[in-house]
Amino acid sequence: MKEGKAKTLFACDSCGSIFRKWSGQCPECHEWNTLREQQPPPSATYHGFSGEISQIQPISQVTFSNTPRINTGLSEFDRVLGGGLVRGSVVLLGGDPGVGKSTCLLQVCCQLSEEMKVLYVTGEESPQQIAMRARRLRLPDKHLLLMAETKVENICATALQVQPQIMVIDSIQTMHTEMFSSAPGSVPQVRESAALLTHFAKQHNIAVFLVGHVTKSGDLAGPRVLEHIIDVVCYFEGNSDSRFRVMRSVKNRFGAVNELGVFAMTESGLKEIRNPSAIFLSRLADPVPGSAVMVIWEGSRPLLVEAQALVDESHGESPRRITVGIELNRLIMLLAVLHRHCGIVTYTHDVFANVVGGVKINETAADLAIILAITSSLHDHPLPNDLIIFGEIGLAGEIRPVPNGRERLKEAVKHGFRRAIVPKANCPREKIPGLSIFAIEKLKDAVAIINDL
Repeated sequence: MKEGKAKTLFACDSCGSIFRKWSGQCPECHEWNTLREQQPPPSATYHGFSGEISQIQPISQVTFSNTPRINTGLSEFDRVLGGGLVRGSVVLLGGDPGVGKSTCLLQVCCQLSEEMKVLYVTGEESPQQIAMRARRLRLPDKHLLLMAETKVENICATALQVQPQIMVIDSIQTMHTEMFSSAPGSVPQVRESAALLTHFAKQHNIAVFLVGHVTKSGDLAGPRVLEHIIDVVCYFEGNSDSRFRVMRSVKNRFGAVNELGVFAMTESGLKEIRNPSAIFLSRLADPVPGSAVMVIWEGSRPLLVEAQALVDESHGESPRRITVGIELNRLIMLLAVLHRHCGIVTYTHDVFANVVGGVKINETAADLAIILAITSSLHDHPLPNDLIIFGEIGLAGEIRPVPNGRERLKEAVKHGFRRAIVPKANCPREKIPGLSIFAIEKLKDAVAIINDL
């Protein structure tokens, strides 16, 4: 009897979806030229985290102990992780090449190796290169264990003998498993390697860091299913012309998402910035048109950032709308609201909007500050240096409240702000000493206020 021919499958490099036929565009994520041929995986036996068949039990009978979190030595990193590293967790740290992922984890590993056993597995660099970096940064690397390996089965076997409490895989795109014949970095290799390492971490209660690369579009390289397997996903962001780095959590099973940590890259490695609002505010001596300071909420703390706008007469057929740090479609909507409810015309001008410091704004509390910065630039009327602004703008021209309004105002007072334009619903019942608050309900009221300041 003839053996059946193995069926060929096609996996998408962008979303990880698997199909039986090839097509130029992925039916799931609609990306072009991302389907790659792969052979079906060999039959394998998978076990639970304990290595045995799980038993059914009532949730009230499940026992657990409150294991203290592990402090990494960087308080900003601990904040992003939700208060520290959890034993048995798998953390993915992604970012552009050269942003500082390996440097950050090497600092953490060297510090923790003084108190516990730490294994650093490198698949891209040699142990000599890792040692040279540790010497250059003057890190306490005496007890750190290094291993150069790319085969997941060998890594797990070695870790089973060494019994480390923390393990770093640098990077997951270089790892491969003998279950597949495809090259490292391919969809099946990345997905299966991460699954095996996650299974090993849960079974042996080892905290594992995975280093991941990002694509040109800024997304994590490899299948999207990778983010569902692991516990924590952090992105390391930073411009090549700036020494500041921002770490953001987009998934965290042990803490709040969208937590933000700010670092500075120095000759001795990453240094944490305990007061990030200070580095995002220029606070020029003389106020300039098109600049407004707002309070955004990142994770569990307020953050003061400066929004800049430049409105100039357009000399082309269609005016340009360019944004950095905010969503372009959001800006277009705000300009339409400004025209409809305030009669301010911008369709004959180019509008450029920027958030200082490379911060990306994901919340609507920045709407009011951005639109008032645009109005300030259009009328060439600077806003006072001691003015703070936040609030969401609705399509009807109303100013909607935002969460944590009182905490935002208190943070502004700490940095010397004395006036604030906020939604009426965010106006605190008790006065905040040293702060004059303009509580508004309509966008036209905010425009009238800044014209009188």
